[in-house]
Amino acid sequence: MPVIEYKCPNCGSGMMFDSVTGALSCPSCGRKDDIEQLPDPLKRQVFEAGEVKEYHCTSCGAVIVTEPETSATTCSFCGSAVVLADRLSGELAPAKVIPFSIGKEEAKRAFKKWCKKGLLTPSFFMTADRIKGITGIYVPFWLYELHNKVVVSGTGTKIRTYTQGDFDYTETRHFNIYRRIRLNFVNLPIDASAKMNDALMDKLEPFPQNKMKEFKTPYLAGYIAEKYSYTDEELLPRAKDKMMPYIDEYVSSTVSQYNSVSFTDEHIDTAMKKADYALLPVWMVQYDYKGKEYTFAMNGHTGKIVGKPPISKVKVTAWFTGIAGISFVALKAVSWIMGGGFL
Repeated sequence: MPVIEYKCPNCGSGMMFDSVTGALSCPSCGRKDDIEQLPDPLKRQVFEAGEVKEYHCTSCGAVIVTEPETSATTCSFCGSAVVLADRLSGELAPAKVIPFSIGKEEAKRAFKKWCKKGLLTPSFFMTADRIKGITGIYVPFWLYELHNKVVVSGTGTKIRTYTQGDFDYTETRHFNIYRRIRLNFVNLPIDASAKMNDALMDKLEPFPQNKMKEFKTPYLAGYIAEKYSYTDEELLPRAKDKMMPYIDEYVSSTVSQYNSVSFTDEHIDTAMKKADYALLPVWMVQYDYKGKEYTFAMNGHTGKIVGKPPISKVKVTAWFTGIAGISFVALKAVSWIMGGGFL
């Protein structure tokens, strides 16, 4: 079955994508090739879902065993970067990719620095010396373009208080509200991998849209890549749910002149204009602490890190004790300044 490996024309070594230079780089002789100038060797094949295939490394001949979702990986025997061509072609061919701009060693340093900022995390965790694994993964996303027709109606009130003579007055006026709005969302990202935690992936945003490139397989060399688990139609309901808070926020901004608003009717008609299949860069970090594994994710382009570290009960107790002590001293000082006692 087709396996793509990028060989250096100079020395024959396997080439990998360099996140620093953005080029296809040879670790042996230092040759760098501009990916945008390279032809993409993928043939337009249609992958049959559920088909079992066997792959062989073109460098050492070893059998490459992968999960059905994997489309790029490294050979476990010789370490060569390989791309499983048929899993990235035809209906499974991505349209866009944001390349990694943060390398593995830089990702490790950034993660260790992030760990040290945890005010309530255990001291031993903050040393960040228990990294069990760090993996660069191109995660499959659908980028939706959704056009919305929003119609809302309801009532609003405006309240005015004023004084006339010896009397204070409160005037309340009621208004009928009607809004007809068009809201379009472009490149709304929804991760399409069953393996990835949706909340974790959402928190990694934003991925810089201006760094998006037309997909070419050399960008995957040296990284793991996953193919989508769900189609754009299957994930459309989640895309609609994700954009709802933004629609509500915008509608609220159009009635901010009222003191109170009550909507009695709201209708949203959503049309999916298109959904582009894209691969976005994520560093997954596995951290071992006291026999428990913690998973963190890092945006492979911006360096943003998300995840829940453990909490130190000792530090939490000390923090609340400190706050209580400061409050006690502050109250006593105020009491002394006011000339009163404090019990």
